[in-house]
Amino acid sequence: MSYLCESISKASILAVLSASLVFASNPALAFKGGGPYGSEVTRGQDLTGKDFSGQTLIKQDFKTSILRQANFKGAKLLGASFFDADLTGADLSDADLRGADFSLANVTKANLSNANLEGALATGNTSFKGSIITGADFTDVPLRGDQREYLCKVADGMNPITGNETRETLLCK
Repeated sequence: MSYLCESISKASILAVLSASLVFASNPALAFKGGGPYGSEVTRGQDLTGKDFSGQTLIKQDFKTSILRQANFKGAKLLGASFFDADLTGADLSDADLRGADFSLANVTKANLSNANLEGALATGNTSFKGSIITGADFTDVPLRGDQREYLCKVADGMNPITGNETRETLLCK
């Protein structure tokens, strides 16, 4: 009886170790990333230059991904997570980013022209330095004081969808 229990215990341990080795060697098997972007993983990936323009990617998970120069022009990204992602030089113009999470994201030199960011999160060390924000709507977006001050210096235009002026949505003086 004890031999049988010992064999079962060894088999169980081997099964767990085998499974962990499979997941460790292929991170794509460890998680599916979330969101509707097919079965492709978009979380923690290098998606530099990828074209997502015009796509509907509601609640898509781009956490910790590298999205430099990615094209999201006109994409519907409601509730998408860009937590700790690198969006340097990304095109987010005309995108619907309501409720998106940009916490800790690098959004420098991005094009946010006419983007709707109503209710998006931009907490922590999120940076919009060098970004184009003409016509962007930042209604109810929590921003650090230094980021709000910087964005107010470059803010202009009116969002074509919401009709809100960028400076007003940033609460510029």
